Amino acid sequence: MLAADQHRTPRRNRIIRTLVVAGTGAAVLALPLIGATAASAAGSSTSTASTTLAGYPNNLDGWIRESLAIMREKRIPGTYHGIYRNIIRESSGNPRAINLWDSNAAKGIPSKGLLQVIDPTFKTYHVAGTSFDIYDPVANITAACNYAAARYGSMDNVHGAY
Repeated sequence: MLAADQHRTPRRNRIIRTLVVAGTGAAVLALPLIGATAASAAGSSTSTASTTLAGYPNNLDGWIRESLAIMREKRIPGTYHGIYRNIIRESSGNPRAINLWDSNAAKGIPSKGLLQVIDPTFKTYHVAGTSFDIYDPVANITAACNYAAARYGSMDNVHGAY
């Protein structure tokens, strides 16, 4: 098709479209500002709740990364992949998981937390600088990795119940 044969938009319509787009753009720019103001007015607890005290994301990825930082400092071996693999097998990533049916539970010492640690093991292999709460994700991971390092060389070498 020749350029002369193409449909041409009248100049007036082009001006109207430009004004509509400009008006829409202003509204689009204003909406995030309104949303941000409302979010900050709602309270800042949502922004602080999304990170740990050490500044890592308050989720499985952040807990593992924070544990690895502590482990490096304490020279406890282990990798992200090894820790993640064992957490998924043991608790599916639930830091409040508790096993009430295995032999440990039958003895009155159920396995708890992300890496299903029993209380005596947690106390023995607790790593200084972490919480004494077995359900604390970072404390649980770090103590379990400390135990696995002593018993198996590293959490990376654990491929089943330990």
